[in-house]
Amino acid sequence: MTGTIINIATILLGGVIGLIFGSRIPERFKGTVIASMGLFTAAMGLQMFFKSENQLIVLGALIIGALLGEWWKLEDRLQALGQTLEQRFSQDAEKGSGSNFVRGFMVASLLFCIGPMAILGSIQDGLTGDYKLLAVKSTLDGFASIAFASTLGVGVLFSSIMVLVYQGGISLLAGQLSSIVTDPMMNEMTATGGVILLGLGISNLLEIKKIRVGNLLPGLVAAPLIVWILSLF
Repeated sequence: MTGTIINIATILLGGVIGLIFGSRIPERFKGTVIASMGLFTAAMGLQMFFKSENQLIVLGALIIGALLGEWWKLEDRLQALGQTLEQRFSQDAEKGSGSNFVRGFMVASLLFCIGPMAILGSIQDGLTGDYKLLAVKSTLDGFASIAFASTLGVGVLFSSIMVLVYQGGISLLAGQLSSIVTDPMMNEMTATGGVILLGLGISNLLEIKKIRVGNLLPGLVAAPLIVWILSLF
């Protein structure tokens, strides 16, 4: 859990720095920063997707994830959580699912939690106490939180809650996961996460087309399950 705590600390520190100095940045600069982060997120998602050894597995995982996510209404639940936190802690006049608070919470939560470093780093931390990989991730997340908080506001800080639940949960279950998750499973999980990140960049950051990205999250679990099922034949 040490690496997760460090990760949360860097996100909070970066977010505070972004909030303090964000008001001094002109709006047109903020828009350019968000666009650049969107392009970077999309490019990182594409790079992750190319790790796939069988793109049909990724497609199947995304379809299953979309069906389960829509059924469970994950996107709505994430937005509701963001709105609840906003009503409790934010005094902004703008409310609802379209507010910067909810947008910052959603974008930062997905970006910080999706990716191989979050999974592999949490497993290493939980198994051996080696948090070097999470320390690298923490550095990247810290700079990202500065950029996001300066443009999207205090909602970015509350993404640390999702990081605690997600990475902390993986670290606690690391013993079981290490004996189950194989390299092929990790590759397809990473590729599926890459597509989700690409959707995040297109929808929430570049705002090209609205995509209910949160409803695709079950695909991260579906991908390794598909690999396991195929290995039985």
